[in-house]
Amino acid sequence: MEERSRYRLSEAEKDALLLEQAALIERLAARIKELEALVGKPRKNSLNSHTPPSQDGPGRPGRPGRPGRPGSKAVAKRRHKPRLSRSGVSRPLAEEPDKTERCLAAICPHCGMAASGLPQRCRHRYDHIDLPVIRPVVTRVELFGGRCGDCGRRYRAEAPAMMPPGTPFGPGIRSLLAYLHHSHHVGFERLSRMLKELFGLTISEGAIANSFRRMGATFDTARAAIKARLLTAPVIASDETTTRVNGVTQWQWVFHSDKAVLHDIVPSRARSVAAQLLGDHRPEVWVSDRYAGQQELARAHQVCLAHVLRDVQYAIDCGDTVTAPKIRDHLRWAIRIGKRRPTLKDSTLKAYAARADRGLDALLGVPAAHPAGRDLQRQIKAWRGKFFVFLDDRRVPPTNNGSEREIRPSVIFRKVTNGFRSTWGPGIHAGYRSVTGTARLHGQSPWNAIRALIDGNFALA
Repeated sequence: MEERSRYRLSEAEKDALLLEQAALIERLAARIKELEALVGKPRKNSLNSHTPPSQDGPGRPGRPGRPGRPGSKAVAKRRHKPRLSRSGVSRPLAEEPDKTERCLAAICPHCGMAASGLPQRCRHRYDHIDLPVIRPVVTRVELFGGRCGDCGRRYRAEAPAMMPPGTPFGPGIRSLLAYLHHSHHVGFERLSRMLKELFGLTISEGAIANSFRRMGATFDTARAAIKARLLTAPVIASDETTTRVNGVTQWQWVFHSDKAVLHDIVPSRARSVAAQLLGDHRPEVWVSDRYAGQQELARAHQVCLAHVLRDVQYAIDCGDTVTAPKIRDHLRWAIRIGKRRPTLKDSTLKAYAARADRGLDALLGVPAAHPAGRDLQRQIKAWRGKFFVFLDDRRVPPTNNGSEREIRPSVIFRKVTNGFRSTWGPGIHAGYRSVTGTARLHGQSPWNAIRALIDGNFALA
């Protein structure tokens, strides 16, 4: 009897248990309803959402001829179609060869007659290119001195300006380390092995890290100059992506204009990052995606139409065959007009801008029959005044592709190296990307830019 009494419930306990079960059933019913609503919806990928291509999985829709993509058989059939032959192209000869090797025929290969005394002319000319053995140049610096005959104190000669005491590695080696690590994503261990095997230079991973850490002040000075140039621009674009610092997720921001590129790695993705950068400066136009942290930073805002087109494509994939395709065609038409801006008169461009606004208003004014179309119309209405700023201002791009191109090398760097393992590493990388990105805008290669910076000759054009 005592054993049975332990399993008896009082009326109050029974009521509490029934209430708990009723609440559980209600939550499960709501979840089932939510899952039923998702049944039949297409999977989001890099073509219809902000999902990166690396998460598309097998049969990625962005690659032709792969399983899962419509028309893959037709693409494969076209791939095997023979194409017309074309004339061959050989490597052009060097304008100023370092050495010329002239070879005279000794005998006639047909009859064996001696040809050394006969006049000959050049029948064939080609370049043979090779690399010499590269070894570091070691300069031993000896500072002489003595004891002063007047004051009796010791003295020593001054060290050469380009060879100060301390680190033994010169600007060429430091520039090469930064270039290979940040532009070509070579890790410290592989970088140390590469220098030893290719150049005969023994340098430890710790010495590489110390070399980068000493560049901090140089990069900070360069970033300050780039920031000052950026804050004079009337049009600024921005984007952000995640990175890892000591195992913690942080955010890498990029801000750029037509003259300057500035990277920054901070713990926050909030709007305060951009606001702190701008200070009292307020540009005329800001270009970005529709993330709230990049809004209301300028007098006008141009949203990235490439991001909008992905949302339109998702509505099409969901089954909207009326409203979404028309919006897609209208936005593509506007982007094509934007590419023609250099050849259009101001009056013509103004007429196109008015036509773009009227066309989009007409598409938003007709109620969509499909739920995906209605959701798309609601999203576009929320950003209605920020679609065609580029048709009123020739300086503004229709998409934020420039920011994505600037930040893509850092995304590859993050995937290869898995982020930063020091507190000073993010500042070095942000400084490097800022210098090389700004140099690219002025027609300078990353190697020349970083070498000029390490030599102390970096200057904004």
